[in-house]
Amino acid sequence: MKPSEFSDSADGYRSTSAMASAAKDRIERQISVAMRNANQGEAADAALKQLQELAQNFHYTQAECGLVGTALDGFAYDLEAAKKKLDAAVENAQAEKFTVHPDGSISYPAGGDEVDGKLPEGGTVTGLGDATASAVGRQAANFDPNPHHRRAQEYADQIADALKEATEADEKWAPKLRALKADDDLTVSDRDWVDVKKDTGGVLKASEDYLDSLKEPPKHGTPKENAAWWKSLTDDQRADYISVHPDSIGWMDGLPAAVRDEANRTVLAEAHGAAQVELDAWMAKEPDRYTIVHQINPNTGETVDVKERLPETEWKKWDAKRQEIQGRIDGMDSIQSRYENYTGDEATQPYLLGFDNKKLGHVVMAIGNPDTADNVATYVPGTGSNLSGIDGDVRRAEQLQGRAERTDPTHSTASILWLGYDAPQSLMGDATDAKWADNAREPLSNFLTGIDTAHQGGHANSTLLGHSYGTLVAGETMRDHPNLPVDNAILVGSPGVGVSHAGNLNIPADHVWAATAKNDLVNMAPPPAGQAAPLNPKAYWRLFNDHSVMYGNDPTSNEFGGQTFKVGDGHLPGWHGKLLPAHSQYWEGESLDHMAEIVTGGTP
Repeated sequence: MKPSEFSDSADGYRSTSAMASAAKDRIERQISVAMRNANQGEAADAALKQLQELAQNFHYTQAECGLVGTALDGFAYDLEAAKKKLDAAVENAQAEKFTVHPDGSISYPAGGDEVDGKLPEGGTVTGLGDATASAVGRQAANFDPNPHHRRAQEYADQIADALKEATEADEKWAPKLRALKADDDLTVSDRDWVDVKKDTGGVLKASEDYLDSLKEPPKHGTPKENAAWWKSLTDDQRADYISVHPDSIGWMDGLPAAVRDEANRTVLAEAHGAAQVELDAWMAKEPDRYTIVHQINPNTGETVDVKERLPETEWKKWDAKRQEIQGRIDGMDSIQSRYENYTGDEATQPYLLGFDNKKLGHVVMAIGNPDTADNVATYVPGTGSNLSGIDGDVRRAEQLQGRAERTDPTHSTASILWLGYDAPQSLMGDATDAKWADNAREPLSNFLTGIDTAHQGGHANSTLLGHSYGTLVAGETMRDHPNLPVDNAILVGSPGVGVSHAGNLNIPADHVWAATAKNDLVNMAPPPAGQAAPLNPKAYWRLFNDHSVMYGNDPTSNEFGGQTFKVGDGHLPGWHGKLLPAHSQYWEGESLDHMAEIVTGGTP
């Protein structure tokens, strides 16, 4: 019984996992980059697609070998506990001059008080693993005048118990390890990633005792407590936690960006596989849209088959579900595309700092490394944001990062999209309720504190940017957390931020910047509670002579006491040459220039 052999094997699988991870990164960050820069055309596109598939293969290898390593560590831990019992029993038996045989039986010498002039004879006993048999054996030993019999039976039973525990560990782990094998092909399919998720659950459940033996993560820990816990682990223990708890590690504020990215990319791959499998199954359930009706031709009297459209109620329900699943897949594809289209510039390297497919989906993605950047901007989107439409929100983070780098090329900037909350989905419905922001305050505060905790070399220049309902999330978070590591606030297209004055945001008022385009539809938001709405929706904004909006004073008003910056009027092309009010044209032109100046510590 040599648990160290399995620990050594675990090290080997972890090394293989690390090599696969390095190969994946090299393909994405070097080989694919060089291919895109040097080649164009169909052949180059086909080669890049194959490289992307190869990277996925290495990612799958990384995840599965990591699980094998954790499983072997768990098995070695269970065996080690049994071995300690075995070694202790053997050592104690030998110390009393008993002979321990290879089959676990124990021979003991004659001993005790003489009976009829003779010492009670010695003998050999075998361990009794069954509780009833063991009790009978101990009772028989107690009646034997040779005291060695009783002690030998105890040691033999301890050996039997240790071997029983080792057998149980083998029976527990053998099927888990057998399950950790890939299909006999070279394609990593969506079902393979679904199996990874299943494998993770199996290994996690079986390795509970092993994981409990490590230092547990702090329950509801602060970012600093999380960081301290992570630093206390060995490299092997960290790898094991990432293997079986990627969803928890990925959201753990205070951990390095690279660690969270590694964990979340596994969660992303698993979620994408599950969604694609779900979609494939759903497509097979499409209801009929037509039926064949037998009719009589009045002219010929012949029976003819006529294709007739069925009521589309069921089909529309089916199609709505199809679009919902496909939208999530599209959102996940857009996240993955940031890795596949990475240019090799460290300033724009993507980091997935949070991801799940729960409810409407949650995504936190950084462009640039927030652990090392001089400036860090965190963008909180507003109404209508969800996983399906995440591409546009990530693109805004990219646009701000790119403009900030050009504004101040001497300092690095990381730009983060934070959709770590459930955003309201309708402007005139959900967005009139502050509950969405109320639920987002603590997660956003922990995230920002975690970014500051993980930052290398001291505090970065931090800007919190809110758009639309996201300004309320930002405002409430700053209002309720006086020590939040935020230096500047940008509030665009705001319905109010939950305070009446910039000074209530716990940073200097001249570091609070707001702008709302003249034609932003937020100007047509519903009036404050208790105030009657005009018949003409376009006249909503005229009600606000007291400068109040839905949630406190208008951040662009003099009464609010902050700073403002210029933006374009904002409009969207409409019908028949008319213009429609806009709400999202802040990531272009002079508005984007001004936001980049604020993010880099300047004044617009």
